[in-house]
Amino acid sequence: MELVLITALGVGGATVFGAVIGFIFKKLTHKISDIILAFAAGIMLAAAVLGLILPSVEYGGRYGIIITVVGIFTGAVCINLMDKLVPHIHDFLGGQNEGHNNSNLNKVVLFVTAIAIHNLPEGIASGIGFGSGNISQALMIAGGIALQNIPEGMIIITPMLAAGVSKKKTFLCALITGLVEVIGTFIGYFAVSVSQFVLPFALAFAGGTMLYVISDEMIIETHSHSSQRGATYALIFGFCVMLVSDILLG
Repeated sequence: MELVLITALGVGGATVFGAVIGFIFKKLTHKISDIILAFAAGIMLAAAVLGLILPSVEYGGRYGIIITVVGIFTGAVCINLMDKLVPHIHDFLGGQNEGHNNSNLNKVVLFVTAIAIHNLPEGIASGIGFGSGNISQALMIAGGIALQNIPEGMIIITPMLAAGVSKKKTFLCALITGLVEVIGTFIGYFAVSVSQFVLPFALAFAGGTMLYVISDEMIIETHSHSSQRGATYALIFGFCVMLVSDILLG
């Protein structure tokens, strides 16, 4: 339980850490931020496949593949429904470049809300990993999510400061988005701990949410500023880093 608590704080704290970096380096080029985000996407992709989806098939027994496929699509659909309620992250960042949304505080609030909502299933995914009992895989999933949260925390800073939000309130918003992930981690952990029967579906569901976020948010953003080649190699490198880590930890 202590390890779950430490991991939850680490996963949520990664967003805050990213926000601190955002305060320090406010002028990061799109190319650098895209490469960092693509590297995180590769790590999340490996974590989703190796730490959630493949174990779901294994734990599901005779009907494992069916349970896994249904769980993946259910997770993806749930995130899709959330996206209909809040703006896409890449849409907001694209609007920034047009120069007319920086003063729109309402949209900034929605943008931060979008990140907070996306953080909930990511936290749940981290908690479900621990609920499976495989500590090495759980740490791999949590590590992948935490690395993805760093650039996510970074991109919160600029639009909020540009909208006139104070540094103190901006940091508080980053802290809240990280706290959502901590809560999600405990939700996932206790849900699986209470009922191991739902473990295969829960793993696949969490994997589906991560796959959706990677494709719909992260890859699109990293390929929207003429940095496609670098972002592609960064994603592959991130995937390989997690692949090697999984083999070494296994």
